[in-house]
Amino acid sequence: EDYAGKYGVLFFYPLDFTFVCPTEIIAFSDRASEFEKINCALIGCSTDSHFTHLAWTNTPRKEGGVGALDIPLLADKSMKIARDYGVLQEESGVTFRGLFIIDGQQNLRQITINDLPVGRSVDEVLRLVQAFQFTDEHGEVCPANWKPGQKTMKADPEKSKEYFGSAN
Repeated sequence: EDYAGKYGVLFFYPLDFTFVCPTEIIAFSDRASEFEKINCALIGCSTDSHFTHLAWTNTPRKEGGVGALDIPLLADKSMKIARDYGVLQEESGVTFRGLFIIDGQQNLRQITINDLPVGRSVDEVLRLVQAFQFTDEHGEVCPANWKPGQKTMKADPEKSKEYFGSAN
């Protein structure tokens, strides 16, 4: 209900108080206003408890915490959300780095699942949301490495030649 009509990025991370996780969460939080400007909500989720999240947000960044955040963190202690999204490592009870882009009509538009040791690019997530929003609004498709303001193409064999003719 809070997210009706908005794009959303739901991202899972393995654990609070680890190593790569705070770099991702801080990076998303520090860029939250850019996502808000394009009507997109960011939500982080792990299988930690809300008490662990609280302790982590109360720990300064210089000491391995995340400090105050501009995004919510879900506490999925039951592991139901992680299991439903297919990102739970059953043996350990932690999640892979799953990321899901959901549009304003609640359609899943993109899935990325990274193994534990590699963090995600906030720039790429922002670019993907912008690209999906562009295609929704204009009905054209976005080529590889597209960024807002760059050329797109029509999804038609004849009309796409206009793009290919100027791109190559």
